[in-house]
Amino acid sequence: SVAKGESLSDSVKIIEGYCDIIVLRHYLEGSARLAADVVDVPVINAGDGANQHPTQTFLDLYTIQQTKGTLEGLTIGFLGDLKYGRTVHSLAYALAYFGAEMFFISPPSLRMPRDCMEELKDRKVRCHENESLLGISKKLDVIYCTRIQKERFADPVEFEKVRGVYRLSKTMLEEIGTKNDLKILHPLPRVDEMDGSLDRTDFAVYFHQARNGIPVRKALLAAVLGAVE
Repeated sequence: SVAKGESLSDSVKIIEGYCDIIVLRHYLEGSARLAADVVDVPVINAGDGANQHPTQTFLDLYTIQQTKGTLEGLTIGFLGDLKYGRTVHSLAYALAYFGAEMFFISPPSLRMPRDCMEELKDRKVRCHENESLLGISKKLDVIYCTRIQKERFADPVEFEKVRGVYRLSKTMLEEIGTKNDLKILHPLPRVDEMDGSLDRTDFAVYFHQARNGIPVRKALLAAVLGAVE
């Protein structure tokens, strides 16, 4: 129906008649809000373009709590594509409730959106923008690494300019220095921004993070449907 020209609002109104809840992933920013405004069943945002990805944030928070023992007062480094990285936007907003200090590390062309930064600063979050981990790596409790998203670039030349600009590896982290209990998260998939040498280190929790997606999202569905309080 969409290929024939059906609008998103009409699509979700039809789908509403078939289900008790709609889990929506859509390329348009704001699509989940639009859907929620026109249907009566609950709508869960499973990613709306480059905007937000709140269910990923739930499992990210759960993983951080499990591996760091707390969410309070941590220092977080977000690394990579921060402009289009919807997981970064959602997690930064969530961590603002827990007194986090945040370092946003990216090429100038992929910095956090200005509206995101302004909102974080309005909420008195300690925010810093950097182009390198040098000088800050030893401060970080968590590195949240993201891939450079080729599909977000209209011009392949612009993508090639930033491709591979960051590559985390065991050797690199040993050279620049980190906290002994640093944890590295990644929403996956990864491409070339994170070397396999990290996979067997104590830093790496990204596969554990991915596994947490099942119980966390099951719990979210149960809560939204009223099966648990």
